[in-house]
Amino acid sequence: MEYKFPNDLKYTLTHEWIRIEDSFAIVGITDFAQHQLGDIVFVELPEVGMAFERGSNAAELESVKAVGDLIMPLSGEIIDVNKNLTDKPELVNLSPFIDGWVLKIEYSHANEIDELLSAEKYKQFVQNEEK
Repeated sequence: MEYKFPNDLKYTLTHEWIRIEDSFAIVGITDFAQHQLGDIVFVELPEVGMAFERGSNAAELESVKAVGDLIMPLSGEIIDVNKNLTDKPELVNLSPFIDGWVLKIEYSHANEIDELLSAEKYKQFVQNEEK
């Protein structure tokens, strides 16, 4: 299977992608993750204003075959959620990196960004997982 790994994003070992923008970040699940989950039928979004530590569960994605968690890649506060996913959870499958983003966070520890994976490192991780 050929997955997409946009180079302008950062990644986590738990299959989230992160687009860093000034003082905030946009977060979603990777192309690999949405393929593993299958057809997404429901997304449980966090409340705007909630704060999470890196590594905590921030959202839940239910598919026809499994339930997956979106793990916070950076500590911070939720400043926006993709309300379109309430009526159209399939956007995560159709456009994981554009229309299927899940949340925006104002991150509180910029040094955590350095611990995220590059597209190349994440691609190697996925290829090793598939073996």
